[in-house]
Amino acid sequence: MNNTAQLHQLNPHAIALCALGRWIASRHWVPATGGNFSIRSGEHSALVTASGKDKGELSPQDLLPVSWQDGSLTCTGTPSAETALHARLYQLDPQIKAVLHTHSVQATVFSRIISEDSYLFQGYEMQKAISGNTTHTAACPLALFDNTQHIPELADKLSQRWQQQPLHWGLLVRGHGLYVWGRSLDEAKRHLEGWEFLINCELERLKLT
Repeated sequence: MNNTAQLHQLNPHAIALCALGRWIASRHWVPATGGNFSIRSGEHSALVTASGKDKGELSPQDLLPVSWQDGSLTCTGTPSAETALHARLYQLDPQIKAVLHTHSVQATVFSRIISEDSYLFQGYEMQKAISGNTTHTAACPLALFDNTQHIPELADKLSQRWQQQPLHWGLLVRGHGLYVWGRSLDEAKRHLEGWEFLINCELERLKLT
C-alpha cells in the first residue's frame, strides 16, 4: 500500500464519505456505478470518487485527491467525469464541504418533465430539511440545467446562474440526476434526502393531477 492509500485509510473524512456512499447505494440512488461524491480537503482541494467505482462498495483508496487553482484541475488517477462541476461548486462557495451526485429514478424522471429553469416547491413541511427554509409556506426553488457531455460547459452555466443568485443547495440536470451540497457531510446528506423526498412527493402529485 502506498503512502497516499495509507493516508486515505486513516482519513476520517474519507471513511465518512465511503460510509455515506454505502447508505446512498442502499437507497438505489446510484445504480450501475453511477453518481459521484466528494469532500473538501483544503481551500483548493478535495477527495473525489474514482470513475467507474460501485458506490456501494467504496473504500478510502477509491477516493482521488483533486486540486484546482488558477483555472486548472489536477488529479492523479481517473476521477469521475463530473469532477469539474464539484470543483466549481467548491470555488463558488468556500463554505461548501461536500458534494453528492445521484441518479435516482424519481429525480431523473422529474427532471425530464419540467421545462423551466427552476421549479418551486411549496406547501411541504419537509422543505425545512433544506437549509434556509423555516416554513412550508415559502417557495423552495430547485434549479434545472440541460444535460451535456461537456462538463466544463455545464460548470460555466452554473457559474453564470450563481452570479445572479446562489443556488439553493441543489440542482437537477435533465435526464441525468441530482446534485446537492452542504457545509458539512451531514448537511449534504440531509439535503439529498430532503430533495429526494420533495421530488418524490411532487412527482406523485403531478401523476394524480
